[in-house]
Amino acid sequence: MSKRNLSVAYALLAALLFGINAPFSKILIERINPLFMAALLYLGAGIGMSIIALLRNFNELKRSEARLTKKEFPFIILMILLDIVAPILLMIGVSMTNSSTVALLGNFEIAATSVIAMMVFKEAIGKRLWIAIVLISLASIILTVGDLTTINISLGALFVLLACVSWGFENNYTRNLSIKDPLQVVIIKGFGSGLGSLIIAYKWGNISAEFLYIVLALALGFVAYGLSIFFYVTAQRELGAARTSAYYAAAPFMGVVISWIVFKESISTSFLIALGIMLLGAYFAVSEEHEHEHIHVKETHEHKHNHNDQHHNHSHYPKIVEEHSHEHTHEEIEHKHTHLPELHHRHTH
Repeated sequence: MSKRNLSVAYALLAALLFGINAPFSKILIERINPLFMAALLYLGAGIGMSIIALLRNFNELKRSEARLTKKEFPFIILMILLDIVAPILLMIGVSMTNSSTVALLGNFEIAATSVIAMMVFKEAIGKRLWIAIVLISLASIILTVGDLTTINISLGALFVLLACVSWGFENNYTRNLSIKDPLQVVIIKGFGSGLGSLIIAYKWGNISAEFLYIVLALALGFVAYGLSIFFYVTAQRELGAARTSAYYAAAPFMGVVISWIVFKESISTSFLIALGIMLLGAYFAVSEEHEHEHIHVKETHEHKHNHNDQHHNHSHYPKIVEEHSHEHTHEEIEHKHTHLPELHHRHTH
């Protein structure tokens, strides 16, 4: 399987795992305060992925990923702060407007991530991907909005949009960390965002719940947040922020299917229509080809790589075949080939 197809699979797997969140959270939210629930989900991600990291170290598995360094510290801080601020903005919006408005405007995150990726981080977005983003956003609106007549554009709607913009920036800052160890990124994100959310829950919510439900929420956080974010960050490495966000938008559809299988909830006509539009959008996203003459400037950095591509032609003695990580230098090169906005192709157009 090519790196591109594998990354698409990772993005869809991330969506599937996050799709588990909605149906099971509906059960737990009846027993746990929503703000406390958000904190537990993030903390569950941090705790669960820390256990995996310990097992990896205990088994002395060879590290092929690059560790985070002081250079990435600003992105880490911004990622955590935005992950704390966005839910607060959303909660304010929810308190000031109706659920249909929140559901409609919540889909703006896909577009916000893509526009920010293009305007701020200079990520290339072609015509077919824009068509995909529009179709996927439309499908999400059909799926999440029950009654368009109740939509209310108000001050509360503005807070919902600000939450989406915050998550759009957060997705892009996370993308800048994707070249490093995804496991380390998720652990920092889980504990950082979880502790921040816990403080907010203590201040404005309620942090008391039965022990069993706390454990279940932590377990859900490990799967729906920890493993999901791990595969999401891994997908961003090759696909970039906009494309990963587009595939990740399949999460609500995954949630509906899981509810249908596990809880025997019925499948509506609007879901089937939205699914058809979503699949058409996915086709445009997958079929996009981006190729032109481009220059790679001389650069020194560290990340996981192998020597099977056109960008890592340095030598080792003895020869290393498998993927590995170390600081290396790329000499300036100019060539033409199909590429995505991954680490070595974040040039401007």
